[in-house]
Amino acid sequence: MGFLKKLFSSGSARPVSRFHAFSVKCNRCGEIIDGRVDLSNDLSVDYEDNREVYYVRKVLMGSNKCFQRVEVEFKFTSARELIERHATGGEFI
Repeated sequence: MGFLKKLFSSGSARPVSRFHAFSVKCNRCGEIIDGRVDLSNDLSVDYEDNREVYYVRKVLMGSNKCFQRVEVEFKFTSARELIERHATGGEFI
């Protein structure tokens, strides 16, 4: 039984999260909007300065009566580590 456990277990000590979760606050109404980026499916590759950079852009809208859109942009390394982030129409919290 110990052999099978070793065979099918991953050797990493830290589990890798598939999602990057974030929250933004709408500039118009102040609503907190939660979002997430699927690091396996949402990213697009971009080549900057002879290196791979992964990029994603999302547009969020709250559930209250305010229909202001908040646009967020993220850049990640090839190891899926966050490099930079920007928000238009809101701010990260």
